Amino acid sequence: MKIAVLSTNPDLYSTRRLVEAIKQRGHEALVIDHVKCFVMIEGGRPTLLYKGKPLDEIDAVIPRIGTSVTGFGCAVVRQFELMKVFTTVKSQAILRSRDKLRSMQVLAKSGVDIPKTVIAKNPSQVNELIHLVGGPPVIIKLLEGTQGVGVVLAETIKAAKSTIEAFYGLRANFLIQEYIAESRGADIRAFVIGNKVIAAMKRQGAEGDFRSNLHRGGEGCVIELTPEEEHTAVSAAKALGVKIAGVDMLQSARGPLVMEVNSSPGLRGIEEISGIDIASLIVAYIEDRIVTDEGDTVGV
Repeated sequence: MKIAVLSTNPDLYSTRRLVEAIKQRGHEALVIDHVKCFVMIEGGRPTLLYKGKPLDEIDAVIPRIGTSVTGFGCAVVRQFELMKVFTTVKSQAILRSRDKLRSMQVLAKSGVDIPKTVIAKNPSQVNELIHLVGGPPVIIKLLEGTQGVGVVLAETIKAAKSTIEAFYGLRANFLIQEYIAESRGADIRAFVIGNKVIAAMKRQGAEGDFRSNLHRGGEGCVIELTPEEEHTAVSAAKALGVKIAGVDMLQSARGPLVMEVNSSPGLRGIEEISGIDIASLIVAYIEDRIVTDEGDTVGV
């Protein structure tokens, strides 16, 4: 098979590992910078051009779409779908997972537990919003944030008001979320492929930082999930239609709470900490699924 990795940087760890795994399993690997693709739209003949040539004879694609180019990246993935090329994550699933508010709504509708969350446009009563999620303290998140950027812990009503006013001043879209004190600045990243968790790690935030992202100095260790945590991770990925996902959860007194489902999860941290060759498992998933692609049936 010819398998393409959609990535703007061939030197990124995740991109390199996927290319290595594709070749090791006997397939042809190709890295395509999706930002440099031309999407040709004409009746009955969807086409993608890259470096002046049509992208044809590709059997499968692995999208690694950055947050800053979600819209155009999804247009490229959608074009591949129209060309009947197998993709490890559908364009609609990427869009669902990237929209924090929409993803929370879908998860809640599907019965997946999440932290209490509230969003309002130009609310007149900030105090009421804060108390709705059990604060203070509260977590305030930009809808467009990633890797812990745009996430603020407001420990008092005054701090929350100041942050909310600042975000409104910037015309930024944000949500206010319940603070889970018992998580103690740690979360769980469960890596889901298909309907199974194949690796999991616990991430602890750096001293003095409630955010556990490894990119921000957090540390990780292997963890064995409880049956409830494993079920929650798989259910969250399924609810959003993301077949290969990094599901981030908090351990709370009332059970696991899903914070986010990442449709382009990084491989470095989870591979190095777990010792599992996740890149090869992704390629194996393509080999298993490419003949019987069940499509994307999630309609929200």
